[in-house]
Amino acid sequence: MPDFEPVIGLEIHAQLKTETKMFCRCRAGAFDAPANTNICPVCTGQPGTLPAANERAVELGIRTGLALNCLINEVSVFARKNYFYPDLPKSYQISQYDKPLCGPGFIEIDLKDGGAKRIRVTRAHLEEDAGKSLHALGSEELDHTLVDFNRCGIPLIEIVSEPDMNSPEEAYAYLTELKQLLEWTGVCGCDMEKGELRCDVNISLRPRGETKLGRKVEIKNLNSFKAAKDSIVYEISRQAGALARGETIAQDTRLWDEKAQRTEPMRSKEMAHDYRYFPEPDLPPLRVTAGRLEAAKKEAGELPRAVRARFQRDFALSAYDAGVAASGRELAAYSEACMRLAADSGLGAKPVINLIGGEFLARLNERKIAPPDIAAKAISPAALVKTAALVSAGKISASAAKTLFTKAWDTGKDPEALLNELGLAQVSDSAQIETWAKEAIAAHPKAAEDFRAGNEKAIGPIVGVLMKKSKGRANPQLAGEIVKKLLL
Repeated sequence: MPDFEPVIGLEIHAQLKTETKMFCRCRAGAFDAPANTNICPVCTGQPGTLPAANERAVELGIRTGLALNCLINEVSVFARKNYFYPDLPKSYQISQYDKPLCGPGFIEIDLKDGGAKRIRVTRAHLEEDAGKSLHALGSEELDHTLVDFNRCGIPLIEIVSEPDMNSPEEAYAYLTELKQLLEWTGVCGCDMEKGELRCDVNISLRPRGETKLGRKVEIKNLNSFKAAKDSIVYEISRQAGALARGETIAQDTRLWDEKAQRTEPMRSKEMAHDYRYFPEPDLPPLRVTAGRLEAAKKEAGELPRAVRARFQRDFALSAYDAGVAASGRELAAYSEACMRLAADSGLGAKPVINLIGGEFLARLNERKIAPPDIAAKAISPAALVKTAALVSAGKISASAAKTLFTKAWDTGKDPEALLNELGLAQVSDSAQIETWAKEAIAAHPKAAEDFRAGNEKAIGPIVGVLMKKSKGRANPQLAGEIVKKLLL
């Protein structure tokens, strides 16, 4: 079989985080609203109505372009994209075509070998969403189609990449990096279950070493990054097999069947001329002033890739630990506050990041604390650093640290005071640990016998009993050493 190279480009539709729709005053975030209740004459295309562009959507569009290193065009133009679907009441979609808000840009992704790759962004343009066609209600399949117009007019930014990705892994890395940028800048909530982020894949194959692109297939409406990756894996196999047999790849649009783990043809691929684009006559050209552009740059602030690099440089973190600390904008601010306190105390960043990446994130998820609420609802940076210092100094065991951490979070009390109040201080007294060890060995004679016979793993249950008797306070390393000494 010839050696084929995949060529992949992605089109991402991100719902902009605005209160109202793109061209009317209807609510934009009414995901759970009853069908056809969040609509008005403008977004349903009633005769005589006129659209008015949402200023906040434009600001978020500019911010997106800056995060993608895009050229922000001083003048952009809205256009009518004409097509007839039942869920498009105007029979056209207001979008942008030859004069988009954001021109060429790029995103850098990390590769598995430790390197990086630049993926070019062709454009990012504003548009409105269409409605939703329903072919089932819950688990009940319908013999007809229902249409919900609530999503009509929802503000979107469509981000179109160049075909610079050559593997499913690169596409997944691009999606992951893009999602973090959109969340970090406050542009999009990125909840794929609510349709806030949707992905289309364009993929073709060509003989390796060839520069000419093959015939492109589009995979529409992928609702998860995993689905995007799996569909690319399948398409590579399908197209490679067809090309090896001398077949021609049909340039069509396909859907991903999650259950069957395969793509299925949907329709022939539309071309730009099929949509008969022309400038939207009811909207003037969009002009971005220098002042508005400067304000957007200040709002965007430092981006995640720069923050990760700074954390590695300033706090001697590994790439992995820097990624944990800067996985979200609010978390990065919290992590940095903790690491600066740790540096001032001579502790260092690593014990702090270990605690943040483990117990801290677990508590956030357990208590459903949203990122914007971290500063107000989470344990204070000072308390977290003191807890990390106690663990690092061996004054408390890892298991007891969980109890201490939770109590400090819930009560706001100083961890050092709680250590004595709760009796959690780690015991390193050899005589006391030996007493517990003898009791644990007596409770597990079979495990003791197995260990003496050469099964080193048999020591685990004995040490477990010892730790239980000490209420988690025994120094684990010393406990293991004493148990071994008594057994040998």
